[in-house]
This record gives sequence, structure tokens and C-alpha cells, in this order.
Amino acid sequence: MHDLIPKVSVVIVNWNAKRYLLECLESLAGCAYRGNLEIIVVDNNSSDGSQEAVRKEFPKVNLIRNSDNFGFAKANNIGIKQCTGEYIALINSDVNVDAGCIAYLVDFLEKNPTVGMAGPRIIGGDGKQQLSCRGFPSLWNMACRALALDVVFQNSEWATGYQLPHRPDDRCSEVDILSGCFWLARRSAIDTVGLLDEAFFIYGEDMDWCKRFWSAGWPIVYVPFTASVHYGGASSANAPQRFFVEMQKADLQYWIKHHSAGAVFMYKAIVFAHHGIRVVGHFAKSAIKSSSRQSHRHKVACSLACIKWLLSYNKQQILDPVKA
Repeated sequence: MHDLIPKVSVVIVNWNAKRYLLECLESLAGCAYRGNLEIIVVDNNSSDGSQEAVRKEFPKVNLIRNSDNFGFAKANNIGIKQCTGEYIALINSDVNVDAGCIAYLVDFLEKNPTVGMAGPRIIGGDGKQQLSCRGFPSLWNMACRALALDVVFQNSEWATGYQLPHRPDDRCSEVDILSGCFWLARRSAIDTVGLLDEAFFIYGEDMDWCKRFWSAGWPIVYVPFTASVHYGGASSANAPQRFFVEMQKADLQYWIKHHSAGAVFMYKAIVFAHHGIRVVGHFAKSAIKSSSRQSHRHKVACSLACIKWLLSYNKQQILDPVKA
């Protein structure tokens, strides 16, 4: 019976997120998919007992122990190279997979052989819907974000082309970028597109891979009729300011890779304006709202760290992976 159903390989990258990882694996153990489900955990040298817990509680899982924190993209690639399934799911360690989610996505891709990748609706741990898809970044939609036009005019499509709040949830639709916390990709599409770009240590690899899928002629589809829960920040909570800077670095990497030097210059100007506005705005709010003062001061510190990094980075830092 299993031979008639496509095999699915699941790759989960973990770094010091033991509790979330075990919950993720528990959700996969309850998966309703009737075909073979191969689960590969790639651990980036965690020190929180993650590896020992997986060995003890999920002995059938293929656990790969990295000697260092190789980053998200490289660790996923290590896992992908071990996959034997016709479909490959890249799932964050802090995701709880709904029992029917993988089966639904596989069925969708089986019925739509020209689609390269599909992703479900994503629900946060608070029960609210998270951002599941985005448009490719452009100078215009980045400027709208920097100036908060996408907040002021949140009901206007002209100002919200990056975060796509108007994306309908009553039908499947092609999208530029799917949330990187849960992808189901066709193996034949990955063979054409290639692995994740390991120059992206963490963040940015989702934009880059989706861009390359589209460039290779493999459409990407958002499937809102099935969902999973993403808690978010399981690894980044270990060093929030540093991960905020890594996110900014990854965005700049993407622009350098996919845009002209002139566009990169304009993008950096927009980024400086964005963080400058954040510093002023959150500093003012911290002075007014004592109840949320710590939160606003944290955001000020994160933006100042990004400005400092942008003023001091060199191109080699952008092009080469950075060890954790």
C-alpha cells in the first residue's frame, strides 16, 4: 500500500530548542499520512540536551549531529542530501504539524505536477494567523514599510505589496515567497533549482530559494485549506538582538545577490531611514508608556545594533557565511 503513495522526507533543523523539537516530533508521530514518512533531524551542536532527548524518545528518527552551528541553510542541505522521498518537507523545530497537513499538501502537488512547492496556512501559538506568504521585496514596498505606509494604509494594495494582507484564504494562489517555517517541495524541482544557498547563515534563504524556484519555472502555491502551528523564535530567543542583526544582514545579502548596485544603494538608504524612524518612535513610546518601556527599549537597541552593523560591515562579511 505504501508503495503506491509517494514517500515524504521531513527535515528539521534544531539549535537549542529541545522542548519545541520534541513537540514537533510528537505532532509528526500523530501524522495521518498513509505513505512512508522519513524524518531527519539535523542538530546544530545543541547544548540543551536536544540530541539525547531525540535518541531516547524518538529512536527511529534519523539524527544527524553537526560538530558546530552550521546555520539554517547549510544544516537543511545536509538533511536534504540524506532524503530518499519524492517530496521533501522543510519544517522548523518550533512547528506543530496538523495531523492531515502533509497528506493534504502531497495530494495538492500530486494533482498539480507543474507546481514546485506548496505551503500551508500558518497559525501562531496565540491562535492568530501568521504571515504565510509575501511578495518579493522591491524598492517601493520596502519604502512603504520604512515609512509605515503599509500600516497607515493597510487596506490599500498599493502600500501593502510586501506582506500581502489581502491574500485571500478561500482559494489556493500562486505567491512569490512562502513562509520558510513549513515548505513541501517536489524532489524533481529541488534537483532543478539546487540546494539552499549556504551563504545565508539564517534568514533570507527563504526569499532566495523561492526566487530561484520561480526563475527555474517552478511555481509556488499557498494552500490555505490546511494549517499548522508555528510558535516562532525558538532558536532566536537565545540571542534576540544578534538574530535581529542577522535578519538585516540576510536581507542585504538578498539584495546584493538579486539586484543592481544602484538598487542596493537605494535599498540601504531606505533601511537607514527605517531604523532611524524605529529608534525615534520607540524611544518616544518608552518615555510615554511605562508599562511597555522595556519592550520599546529593546526595539531601540535592536535598531541601533543594525545601524552600527550597516556602518561597519564589509562586502566579505555579506558574501561569506558567518559562524554562530
